[in-house]
Amino acid sequence: MKPLLLHGHVAGPNPYKVRLVLEYLQLPYEHKIWVLGDGPNGVKSPEFLKINENGRVPALEDPNTGVVSWESQAVINYLLRVYDKSHTLSPGPDASEQERVDYDKWTAFLTTTFGPMMGQRNWYVHFNGSDNPDAKKRYEEQCLRCFGVLEGQLAKSGGKSVLPSGFSAVDCHFWPWLRQYGFAQLDVSDVYNVFEMVSRGLRGGRR
Repeated sequence: MKPLLLHGHVAGPNPYKVRLVLEYLQLPYEHKIWVLGDGPNGVKSPEFLKINENGRVPALEDPNTGVVSWESQAVINYLLRVYDKSHTLSPGPDASEQERVDYDKWTAFLTTTFGPMMGQRNWYVHFNGSDNPDAKKRYEEQCLRCFGVLEGQLAKSGGKSVLPSGFSAVDCHFWPWLRQYGFAQLDVSDVYNVFEMVSRGLRGGRR
C-alpha cells in the first residue's frame, strides 16, 4: 500500500484530527506542512489551490485510489468508508439507527458549532488587528456554552468518550479542539468530564 499524503500546517487542530484517524487505522502516510498565505509553500499559492480550491488544510491525496479530499469531516468520512472495514472508529452494520444518528449529530456539532466558536475566540484573542472586547466576550460565552453541552454528553461515559458506546472517530474530531481551551484563555474548571478527557488523552481508544 502506498502512503497517503496529508497536507497540513502546525497551527490548527483540524489536520491533527485526520492524523489521529490515520494513526488509529494504522495507515501509512506522509505529512506535508504548508504555511499561511500565498507565498512559496503557502495554502493560498497556485500549487496548493490545485489540491484544494478553498486554500485550507487539511487535504488528503490517496495514491491508492486517486481520490483527493479536503475539509476534515469529508477527509475522515472518506478514510472510514474506504479503510475502516472492521468499523474500528465508525458505526458497524449492527449499529442501531439511534447510534448512527448520534455519531452524525455530535460530529456535526463539532464541525458546525464547537470548532467555529473556538476558532473565532482564538482569532479575537490572538490575531485580530485591534482589541474587540465585545467579540471576545461573545465567543467566550459561546465556547463555554458548547463546553457545557459536551460536558453533559461526556458524563454518560465518565469522560472516556463522546459516545456512550465507546471510542470512535467522534473523539478524534473533538480532542484537538478541546486541547485549545488554554490557548483560547477559557476557564473550564467547572466541566470536569471535559477536563478529564483532555487530561487522559486518547489512550483509551482502540489502537
